[in-house]
Amino acid sequence: MMRHAAKRTTIDEVLRIAMDLERRTMALYTAFVSQHAAEPELQKFWLTMARHEAGHFGALALVESMIQNDPHLEVARKIWFDEVTVVRLRSLLNAYLREAQQAVGIERALEMAIDLESSELEDVVVDLMQVVKDSMWREQAMQFLIHDLGDLSYMVEKFTRDPKLLRRADDLLDRRVKALRSRKERRSVTTETAR
Repeated sequence: MMRHAAKRTTIDEVLRIAMDLERRTMALYTAFVSQHAAEPELQKFWLTMARHEAGHFGALALVESMIQNDPHLEVARKIWFDEVTVVRLRSLLNAYLREAQQAVGIERALEMAIDLESSELEDVVVDLMQVVKDSMWREQAMQFLIHDLGDLSYMVEKFTRDPKLLRRADDLLDRRVKALRSRKERRSVTTETAR
């Protein structure tokens, strides 16, 4: 998670920030559920996206609860965290939630989703799960993310005529697939080394 503006931050702090951002992202996607009710396939997509954000929020709440109840977990341990990502994402979410108070067209809503899913928040959520040493959950979270991004790419292709937006969605999916492969390879090397 080391970036140009990363700093060492406590896990507690990062949890609070990440949970707030997940809650706001879920709120945006649920706004799109009702706004795009005329397109059942799209409405189902937004509901799935909102449900996965709720799942991330729940997983973070689980980490928070485990930290509060398990004295062996390293609560005060510091991790690398990029504040620039948080400021940018919080600003984006504030602007998008204001915009979503009025009806948002399909293409614009999909563009917003690509912007949000391109952020590093997902990486923060996945990295936080290392606190509870739950590699199976991390892998499942990454699989859900890749599935969501595949669906996002499909929705862009189906409901818009914007080749740039489709390219952005496809590039994002490719990046996430490569990141998942890289994680699996690193875990495989670590497991082999430990034997």
